Amino acid sequence: MSETLDAGAVADAASRLYEAERTRTPIRQLSLQYPDMTIDDAYAVQRALVELKIADGRTVRGRKIGLTSKVMQRAVSISEPDYGALFDDMFFDDGGTVPANRFIRPRVEVELAFVLGETLKGPGVTLYDVLRASEYVTPALEILDARVQMSDPDTGHLRTIVDTISDNAADAGIVLGGNVVRSHDVDLRWVGALLLRNASIEESGLAAAVLGHPANGVAWLANRLAPHDVALQAGEIILAGSFTKPVFAEPGDTFVADYGPLGTVSVYFEPLDRT
Repeated sequence: MSETLDAGAVADAASRLYEAERTRTPIRQLSLQYPDMTIDDAYAVQRALVELKIADGRTVRGRKIGLTSKVMQRAVSISEPDYGALFDDMFFDDGGTVPANRFIRPRVEVELAFVLGETLKGPGVTLYDVLRASEYVTPALEILDARVQMSDPDTGHLRTIVDTISDNAADAGIVLGGNVVRSHDVDLRWVGALLLRNASIEESGLAAAVLGHPANGVAWLANRLAPHDVALQAGEIILAGSFTKPVFAEPGDTFVADYGPLGTVSVYFEPLDRT
């Protein structure tokens, strides 16, 4: 799949997405503006967006993988996951508070995070390479946001995969917590979690829903980045993909992911100031 957007269009889209995050005002869907936009175009926009954030002083701390389940892939008409970058200002403390004015329309997902002790560079990275290279694995919550309109107000058109990829795969925040484990000490396929919002169970799942094994997501990413001469570096945090559906977060909501033997991870969304 080749690129159809010229350099000017890519830079313009990245700039508008950057401003949308800063002002918390989503832009019109790129898929409507550019009907022939390809996934390669979307990743070009994402790379330009990442460069803008780095130039503004932000640091890449890792990567996220999304759309790892077959159900979600079919919903957006793709056959592989997507990916985005994790920045230093996306990390929230376990049990911490998300400021009321931080996000546009946040959602929460349950994931496992791999913290790499060794660099992984494709092609040819396997599940076993990921397990060997991982220093440890820990429970996580991912916070998604939409800097592109989720639904077009004029036509009702829903955003597509090119909108999401351009928007850094909708990545917005991460909370790490629970019990740290070595990748070989636990059968990661059978790690399960309950996602509670305000003490009510909203979602549940097993990590095997992530491509059969969550480490497969990390291997896929290392191989997917290889043509760009990009490696997953030692010390980086890799969100392996959600094994629950995303749940919308409203002001005042408390989310807890209960991983059983691996402990819990929680975050509180501060209420809006009505004064």
